[in-house]
Amino acid sequence: MWYMIYGVDNAASSEKRSQARPAHLARLQTLRDAGRLLLAGPLPQVMEPEAMEPGSAHMVGSLILADFASLDEARAWAADDPYAHAGVYRETHIHPWKGVFMPSLDGNPTQVTL
Repeated sequence: MWYMIYGVDNAASSEKRSQARPAHLARLQTLRDAGRLLLAGPLPQVMEPEAMEPGSAHMVGSLILADFASLDEARAWAADDPYAHAGVYRETHIHPWKGVFMPSLDGNPTQVTL
C-alpha cells in the first residue's frame, strides 16, 4: 500500500538537512530502484513566487509517497531516515494513501486507480 510520509522541519535545521541530505537521498534511491517510490521532495517555505530563486528557499519539510507492506513498516522506515536521526524533523506524519490520479509505474503519463 502507498503511504505518505510528511516530515515537518525543526526551526533552523538547514545545516542539519544539508549534512544528512546525501544519506537521505541514498535511501530514497534504494526505494526508487525497488519500484517502491512514487515521489519525494522538499517543501520550500511559502514565499512570493517572483522572490524565489531555485535552490535558495528555506525548506520547511519533506513529502514522500512510497509503497510499504504495512503502516508499521512505513513508520520504521521513517524513524530510521537520516533526517530523523539528524534532528531535521520536529514531527513526522504517516498516513495510508490511495492514489486516484497518479503517474504510472509502467511509463504511461497517468493512470486512474479506483
